Amino acid sequence: MAGRRSLKENDMRLTRTACAAALAFGAAACGRKEAAAPEPAAPAAETSFQETLMTRLIDAKPGDVIELPEGKFSFDRSLSLAVDGVTIRGKGLDRTILSFKDQVAGAEGLIVTANDFTAEDFAIEDTKGDGIKVNEGKNVVIRRVRVEWTGGPKTENGAYGLYPVQSENVLLDGNVVIGSSDAGVYVGQSKNVIVRNNRAEYNVAGIEIENTFDADVYDNVATNNTGGILVFNMPNLSQPGARTRVFRNEVHDNNTKNFGVPGTAVAGIPAGSGIVVNANDQVEIFDNDIRGNKTGNIIIASVYSTDLSKDGMSADFDPYPESIYIYGNRMKDGGKNPDGLEFQALKLAMFGPMGALPDILWDGYVDEKKMVDGALPAGLRICVKNDGAEILNLDVANGSKSPRLAAAEHDCELPKLPEVALSGALGG
Repeated sequence: MAGRRSLKENDMRLTRTACAAALAFGAAACGRKEAAAPEPAAPAAETSFQETLMTRLIDAKPGDVIELPEGKFSFDRSLSLAVDGVTIRGKGLDRTILSFKDQVAGAEGLIVTANDFTAEDFAIEDTKGDGIKVNEGKNVVIRRVRVEWTGGPKTENGAYGLYPVQSENVLLDGNVVIGSSDAGVYVGQSKNVIVRNNRAEYNVAGIEIENTFDADVYDNVATNNTGGILVFNMPNLSQPGARTRVFRNEVHDNNTKNFGVPGTAVAGIPAGSGIVVNANDQVEIFDNDIRGNKTGNIIIASVYSTDLSKDGMSADFDPYPESIYIYGNRMKDGGKNPDGLEFQALKLAMFGPMGALPDILWDGYVDEKKMVDGALPAGLRICVKNDGAEILNLDVANGSKSPRLAAAEHDCELPKLPEVALSGALGG
């Protein structure tokens, strides 16, 4: 097939041990004598597989398709790719497994600094740091890839599972991420993004869109995380973010105790958070099934409700969530056992021991500089059209002195955001 490079050209340089790894990549033969040689010991073969794959990545040329065989292979250092137009393809996310359990060098499993990159149909397990990181890439596709920390949710696990950052035209489709100590499926400081058909489980944040423009997040399952789906703007980064649609997702039972590294942005997410919007604008949340998140099915907050404002913010950073539109979601069984003494006390005081916090919680911060006649302009409001769903204004700006139910104040509509369309070969 055009674009594929055989490993035959490297066979003369391979030892007999490495020959077995070359055969696993699909080379026709390693010489008549060597082909009949006894099978090498498993540890040596896996070492040769690592060396062979690292060489393939270094020597890759645009258009290459690097085929990974079925099996489980051990790596003790990071892999890297810096060549445009390369595809890495395995035999399936449970059939081709790259294990970094014994990693001693590097942090990521695979770090990519290239455009037109595709990863598909393999798994990365137990990396010291991030699973797959793509930095400053255009036209990035990661599909049917599993990243997992097999020891369960632990602070010592790597931070991010799938981690495209400062990238453009990104598709994350059909992946599985389990056990990240920060965010499982993450896109940061990027533009034009689709995140669909993924499953995120037992991460601190299941799926996170951060400081990113134009993202569609749909048909995903986020369950058993600390927080299911996060849409954040962080201060002091290269760009802000806006225009995210979150729809047709299953976001349920995200009640895992927060195991994030203290001081990180997600370390303050209360267990039991379904969808969380922090300081982001033009966010549309609709047609989701959101249930069983013990603190709140939807939480909306400003930077001032977090520790993120303590380090200062640039003058042009907007710390308030504005133009948030929530409609047509199916929500139930949220807020029954909120995380933290303050939430517990609030629930007891307002709704009794057998009650629950409402489906939507808002910290109550608004930008007073933008207010006209005591109210925000219509286009900047938080609007809820969701079959009688209640919203609780927590009044955090005033020390939570007067929290109140506020559905009537948010009974409004906003213009709907356009669909995100990927460009070039990723479109269509």
